Amino acid sequence: MRPSRRRRRTVVATLTLALAGMLAPGTATAEPTATDRYTMVAFSNTSARVMDVYESRNGTDFTPLKLGAYRPASGFVRDPSIFRHTDGMYYLTHTTADGANIGFARSVDRLTWTPMASWPVPLCCALLPGTGDGKGPVNPLGINGSAGFRDGPSLSPFTTKAWAPEWFIDNGRVHLILSMSTGGGFVPYLLTALDSSLERWSWPVPLDGLRADRIDTTVVKAGSTYHAFTKNETKKVIEHAIAPALRGPYSFVAPGPWGTLVEGPAVTQLPNGDWRLYLDAYKAGKYLYSDSSDGMNTWSPVKELPGVSGTVRHFGVLRESAP
Repeated sequence: MRPSRRRRRTVVATLTLALAGMLAPGTATAEPTATDRYTMVAFSNTSARVMDVYESRNGTDFTPLKLGAYRPASGFVRDPSIFRHTDGMYYLTHTTADGANIGFARSVDRLTWTPMASWPVPLCCALLPGTGDGKGPVNPLGINGSAGFRDGPSLSPFTTKAWAPEWFIDNGRVHLILSMSTGGGFVPYLLTALDSSLERWSWPVPLDGLRADRIDTTVVKAGSTYHAFTKNETKKVIEHAIAPALRGPYSFVAPGPWGTLVEGPAVTQLPNGDWRLYLDAYKAGKYLYSDSSDGMNTWSPVKELPGVSGTVRHFGVLRESAP
């Protein structure tokens, strides 16, 4: 007995759907494709000695991946920054608050961390332009680089504080952006890894144009332009500067509507291509964010970061493709 025309159409439709499910993994009938994954490393309001790890798929909604993921044997794990190296491992750097020593650790899975040797920042910077603390009087002669003036170099070679290290990868080379002080205000410096082990570093070099009394500097590259976001310690605001090269010279541009009493900027790119700036409103006890859809020229009004605001402090964010 021959099947009816309606029955034949039903069988063909069923086979077509089954084949579509096998041959078109991007369709609704297949497994979802990989998406971006954002890893946040942060210390908290309750402890600067313990680092927590969070995860998000959109850069907005973060959930705990592992609380208490890392605790150094001594000292702090403030201002953590994370990146994934060419060896496949995740590397952490952080403020130890132990003089001029930078902390390091590494992990295979972002959950379990192994401490690495701290890096003691060497004596440096005496009489180098742009290394002064920004606290002295303005040179009445209008000449930059006169020791003892606000725009002059440091008179001391002794680095007393090395804070807020930030990873920056450029053309395959691993760098650190570091805030250093020789007794007064902080100055942003650049250090470059001398080998893939990340255990030897170059002599610190000041970032040209950012000037003294800046801290918590982070840099991102968009196209051929380098964007630096840094906290002006005198005014307690986040400033935005751009440069044609990583070392500068940087020139300041109009900042976004980020308000005052903010620090710890972190920048990432969202799945839709927009840029996001995270800010630690440390006095208000909140974490904020602001977005740019036009290549970091203009920024949206700040919003409070849901879920983790009021808990996390000065964090680092790593964006990568989810496995």
